[in-house]
Amino acid sequence: MLKHTLTLLPQKYAVCRLDPNGPIPYWALLGDNFVSLTRTNSELSIACLQENVPEDVQAERGWRCAKVEGPFDFSVSGVHMPLAVPLAEVKISILAIATYETDHLLIKEEDVERAIQVLEAAGHRFRR
Repeated sequence: MLKHTLTLLPQKYAVCRLDPNGPIPYWALLGDNFVSLTRTNSELSIACLQENVPEDVQAERGWRCAKVEGPFDFSVSGVHMPLAVPLAEVKISILAIATYETDHLLIKEEDVERAIQVLEAAGHRFRR
């Protein structure tokens, strides 16, 4: 089973739901860290720095981001499994987002310390 090194990013993040036909808002792209944009026919979903999200935007706030150190070749399967399974077993939910080179786990802030303990006990390493 894959063992990963993760880096916990210091900022707080929000996951926002916007109109699928609307523009990508300028505030979503502020900062120089992790941002994820996904558009479907029913929503524009944005994960970005919480401090940039206006109060009137529908959002789930209070996430932390753990970057899984990559890169991973597209032929590698099961990258999330050794991370998701131990967390699911202790009822910690994550939002996993893959990029071209690596993966990111969004973990609710109140679960971060316990998630780190669980993942380290499973053999993964954390950088803070």
